[in-house]
Amino acid sequence: MPMETRDGSSRPEPASLPCSYAPLLDDAEAAVVGRGRRTGPLFAALLLALAAVLLAVATLAGVRLVGQLPATGVVMPDQLATVDEAMSTNSSRGPESGVSEKTSGVPAVHGGMLGADAAGSNAFPWSNAMLQWQRTGFHFQPEKNWMNDPNGPVYYKGWYHLFYQYNPDGAIWGNKIAWGHAVSRDLLRWRHLPVAMFPDQWYDINGAWSGSATVLPDGRIVMLYTGSTNASVQVQCLAFPSDPSDPLLTNWTKYEGNPVLYPPPHVGEKDFRDPTTAWYDGSDGMWRIIIGSKDERHAGMALTYKTKNFIDFELVPGVLHRVPATGMWECIDLYPVGGARGIDMTEAVAAASNGGGGEVLHVMKESSDDDRHDYYALGRYNAATNKWTPLDVDTDVGIGLRYDWGKFYASKTFYDPAKKRRVLWGWVGETDSERADVAKGWASLQSIPRTVVLDTKTGSNLIQWPVVEVETLRTNYTNLGSITIDHSSVFLLSLHRATQLDIEASFRLDPLDVAAAKEADVGYNCSTSGGAAGRGALGPFGLLVLADARRHGGDTEQTAVYFYVARGLDGGLRTHFCHDESRSSRASDIVKRVVGNVVPVLDGEALSIRVLVDHSIVESFAQGGRSTVTSRVYPTEAIYANAGVYLFNNATGARVTATSLIVHEMDSSYNQAYMASL
Repeated sequence: MPMETRDGSSRPEPASLPCSYAPLLDDAEAAVVGRGRRTGPLFAALLLALAAVLLAVATLAGVRLVGQLPATGVVMPDQLATVDEAMSTNSSRGPESGVSEKTSGVPAVHGGMLGADAAGSNAFPWSNAMLQWQRTGFHFQPEKNWMNDPNGPVYYKGWYHLFYQYNPDGAIWGNKIAWGHAVSRDLLRWRHLPVAMFPDQWYDINGAWSGSATVLPDGRIVMLYTGSTNASVQVQCLAFPSDPSDPLLTNWTKYEGNPVLYPPPHVGEKDFRDPTTAWYDGSDGMWRIIIGSKDERHAGMALTYKTKNFIDFELVPGVLHRVPATGMWECIDLYPVGGARGIDMTEAVAAASNGGGGEVLHVMKESSDDDRHDYYALGRYNAATNKWTPLDVDTDVGIGLRYDWGKFYASKTFYDPAKKRRVLWGWVGETDSERADVAKGWASLQSIPRTVVLDTKTGSNLIQWPVVEVETLRTNYTNLGSITIDHSSVFLLSLHRATQLDIEASFRLDPLDVAAAKEADVGYNCSTSGGAAGRGALGPFGLLVLADARRHGGDTEQTAVYFYVARGLDGGLRTHFCHDESRSSRASDIVKRVVGNVVPVLDGEALSIRVLVDHSIVESFAQGGRSTVTSRVYPTEAIYANAGVYLFNNATGARVTATSLIVHEMDSSYNQAYMASL
């Protein structure tokens, strides 16, 4: 099982690793599975012999062929009728219930698993080995089933708690969403706990939806969450730990007087959800929360409520903020930033009321129900007038900056008092078909937790960076020094393994080539550019990850992480940072896009990236975290020992030097099942 084992690190015994899958293939077996098929009479005898060997090896290794897959892992033939029936109704999941779309975007007609679908098209024939490979090594995900929004992250009695939207019954979203729960000492190595809250009351019977935790001055925790009632009305509910002395917060009690908040007048019954963490305002001795909504004109808006006891709430007059034509604001967030450390919202409000905190800005973030992206803006919060004002109206909430330009949604931050930092989580959904998710028995990941600070160099954006604990998973590393690659060139990196990596790289274009590229290259856009194959004088260049290590070019699988530098009409340079997923997989029943955006590059700065590769997820951070892009990818051949990493330069007229290139192999986090005693 070489993909998870790292030199210099020990691996727990398999019995301590709960998993619904048969053992993974070793390198030799995987190399056979990943190779393309050949046809023709000359290979007939060889194929028959190979099939016999594979069957024997698979039996010994515990890996079954597609037609014999276990019910806990992938779909057995006698289950296909049930799966097909479920998939036939999956054109949309979520909006009719009053939340954002929960499907991946793959058309239902594709089916996406185990051969042809009902329409007769050829869905990709995923094997058990391919599906097993997709499960990550160091990103958080449940042991099985569906997960979406992170909920109520909090630090309590030495433990980090992560709650999340969870379907206990299967790998697709449903109307009985509960609260999953896990704890960790370091935000990486998680212990799964029992479900914290089920939708079992009239006020949340159609779903115990997203919410937030608040730690009171005396150490008690209150949890506010949205319930979908038996009439599908969105109401706000209160819960608290059954035993506050339990550091794991295993059991929760719902307030007997729930719900504590109903939608106000002129707000739709399905447009009132996702309460924030509360903060204390000493001016009137009351706590405040924000809830996202929209008005009858489809303007997104944030409403502020205040309370003394988290039972009786009062709507603060006016609207905290409103932006026309941005639609429903889900999972709203408001928090202070400034300097290199995190700031607690209550402390920031207190400082402002005493005339301090002048350098502090407030981030407002909303998850857009219209397009399922997380938008943020920097601004100033005036508690006395209940108004938040953006620094730049052209980059207001919902129309400007995004946390992440790839697959990243319904995010949530919390203030970590142990390390004085603000930590961001984001839901990274699947972009394959529901049939594939049902087959593998799980769906969705959480992003690597990220610290969030103000970019003090630009003053106009945030810096996101993986929490420092991620570096504890680094094992072997390869320092490749300085490598210069000519235009139209590809260079294979010599690595031991390439499916769990932390890559740090810096690039420099040849100054003479930059000076010679005088022609304007206007209108470049990552999403419409043609991806890594779209060539210009100064790009694209960067890395090909999860790329077939045996060969390159043609239609071989690869995910490109790259820069593209374009000269404007004014002679200045604009740098774009992109992911190209279009060649990430041979499978057609998945969503493959080119995503990214312009990233600010200041005078004298090198072009730098950090890339986390973890099987089916690639998370990238450009220019120290000014821009981030996350992709879900599903290679069919560039897996196990066949996965590799290349440097590439597809510019037409510039040489590029990787001035620094360090590749760390990453250990797995080995999340554990719940045990009553720790």
